[in-house]
Amino acid sequence: MAPGIAAKRTGSAVGYKGDKMDELKEKIRAAIKTPQLMPLATVTEDGKPWVRYVMGFGSDDLRIRLVTSLQTRKVAQIKGNPYVHLTCGAASPAETECYLQISGKAEVTTDETERNLCWNDNLKAYFSGPDDPTYCVIIVNTYRIEYNTMTEMTPKVWEAD
Repeated sequence: MAPGIAAKRTGSAVGYKGDKMDELKEKIRAAIKTPQLMPLATVTEDGKPWVRYVMGFGSDDLRIRLVTSLQTRKVAQIKGNPYVHLTCGAASPAETECYLQISGKAEVTTDETERNLCWNDNLKAYFSGPDDPTYCVIIVNTYRIEYNTMTEMTPKVWEAD
């Protein structure tokens, strides 16, 4: 299946319909709503994988947002190949209830609304404010999310329509 980004983000859960799909989406929303450390994988200019930790959070439409500088390698890599992968939810093995494998197509934006949405005082160490010319937001438009638990071997899968 070629990754497609749906304008309306309803999605489907492989093997799930109706209430089961709604339940899976709610579990995913709960797992991504709080800002957290996530490994982000991109592809370098020479076609090799590159992973780094980022702070990100998700919205009700299952998009992931993270902030960075326009001058970073990740921005250049996303502009070269927008397909990315994130993992989140596993802070420590003893406390992990679920973790997510997230595939998406990233976009880099300096849109004022997005910058204000993501701004917080912790960013003052890196940027002069939400109007800083180097401050940007990366939005990951998810097209596949695997919801994994520590007790099940097969993930539950959500895919964008």
